[in-house]
Amino acid sequence: MKIAVLGTGGGGRAHAAKLLDLGHEVHVGTRDPQATLARTEPDVMGTPPFGQWLADHSGAQLHTFGEAAAAADELVINGIDGHNAVAALSAIANQLAGKTLIDYAVPYIYNPQVEHPWPTPWGIMPKLDPCDTDSLGERIQRALPRTKVVKSFVTQEQETVVNPRAVGDGDHTMFVAGEHHDAKQQATELLKSYGWTDILDVGPLVCARGMEMYAHLHSAIGFGLGQQFGGHFGIKVVR
Repeated sequence: MKIAVLGTGGGGRAHAAKLLDLGHEVHVGTRDPQATLARTEPDVMGTPPFGQWLADHSGAQLHTFGEAAAAADELVINGIDGHNAVAALSAIANQLAGKTLIDYAVPYIYNPQVEHPWPTPWGIMPKLDPCDTDSLGERIQRALPRTKVVKSFVTQEQETVVNPRAVGDGDHTMFVAGEHHDAKQQATELLKSYGWTDILDVGPLVCARGMEMYAHLHSAIGFGLGQQFGGHFGIKVVR
């Protein structure tokens, strides 16, 4: 299958590498391919330059966001940062029409000016916006009425999403939410190919609010485990 992965950060790279291993044709999207390939230094999170990663994964093809989305058969994974996702995806609405978009972005606003900041080992905890009465997943769906949006992957680090057996031999839970049964089934089948065995459909896309707000608890658990960046652990729904 031809699958597009939008975003060249650590999460996008994890999905692209896994999809290549599974035999898919992978089209990676970025805002400006030339600028992305011109970078020679790690980013603020210490992620190596994308050109270095691409040299080690020659099967992946780098395009603009629109070109990558157009190349996909029917499945696109969104790893564009949450603050810019709606605008970037709206600009390629035609290329996304009729396709399933799995969104794992978190609507973080970095370095927020808040009355009671949450200090962390790497700075002030970002603020979620939207929160409570809306979600990024819902905003993307409203902006893309011809696209089937599924919220998933967001409750784990993406390295764990593509390799669930790295934690507890895979005995933890992944969630999907969305308005379209067939799109959620596509996301579920992809998760199964990644190795997930416990996948919980939590219902309509409004449930993306809970998944996105979980990001703060995910960080808190990671801090409690002594993991400053990311969190290599799983959560399990015990029935």
